[in-house]
Amino acid sequence: MNLSITLFILLLFSSSSFKSEQKNQDMNQNKIVTIDFYHDVICSWCYVISPRLRKLEKENKNIIVNHRSFALAPNTESIIDMFGSREEGKKQIMEHWRNSSCSLDDDICKINTDLMESKTFDYPHSMPGLIACKAAEKQGGRKMHWDFFDAIQIAHLVESKNIDSPQTLIDIAKKLELDVEQFEKDIKSAEMREMVIKDIRKAHEMGVNSVPTIIINGKQKISGARPYKELKEIINNIVKL
Repeated sequence: MNLSITLFILLLFSSSSFKSEQKNQDMNQNKIVTIDFYHDVICSWCYVISPRLRKLEKENKNIIVNHRSFALAPNTESIIDMFGSREEGKKQIMEHWRNSSCSLDDDICKINTDLMESKTFDYPHSMPGLIACKAAEKQGGRKMHWDFFDAIQIAHLVESKNIDSPQTLIDIAKKLELDVEQFEKDIKSAEMREMVIKDIRKAHEMGVNSVPTIIINGKQKISGARPYKELKEIINNIVKL
């Protein structure tokens, strides 16, 4: 085999390999990764992970985060059922808040445990806030659900407002420039409550028993407020498949 033929074969092989590699890269770049983010408005660890998921979605246009409801305290008596009394429930929950605060990134607001301890209203339950998030989603899709969820968590964890109060929810709706009249109707509707209950049923079907939990592409379940780098590595490994 003369030199010219050898060079031609090498160039042909190199070109073929490059095209194959480029095709694989294109497939990876176009691979959609869906994340079902199961969360509760009263969950301090959900507050920790939410900005990390926002950062992931912002950095990769192929990541889509969907928002799913999960009720840690479905009704006003849940705290008593879980902890024996409202006082003991608040005491133990405040300890969870302190642990969560230690895990926050420096660029987001700290959870205000001291302020909440000074409040006299009963510790809120899950449903009013979860229903409000669905009402926000009805008007503005998944992005508005996320914005409302983050806003209500700040109201609860940072500002120590009573998120069981309809007025607190309405104030958030005003800040986010929602149609407040429609919002007030929706947070009282059976339709929005049923949407929350549907998410909770699906969570049980998927084996979700705590929050935050994310489910990637409907299969891989990850619980807990994982560090950003760990989440990114998991997503990258999935994209490479």
